Amino acid sequence: MAKRTKSALKANRQNIKRNEANRALRSRLRTGLKAIRKALDTNDVDGARGQMKGVQSLVDKMATKGIIHRNTAARYKSRLVARLSSAAA
Repeated sequence: MAKRTKSALKANRQNIKRNEANRALRSRLRTGLKAIRKALDTNDVDGARGQMKGVQSLVDKMATKGIIHRNTAARYKSRLVARLSSAAA
């Protein structure tokens, strides 16, 4: 538990709220990545392309909010695009 000062209690409340929000976003990201990978594994290139825009947007949003590092976001997007282009070929 946080110290009993008013500012420490407020900081603890904010930390809990941010933690829940970040966890939800991270879960959405993992689910989206998993869906694209599954579509690519089943050779559903059109389905993967349709999901790609939403997942790229989510990855960028998480990088700007600091939930994931910007290089990690770039790596996710690069790998997905590479898999998508190799599956389309």
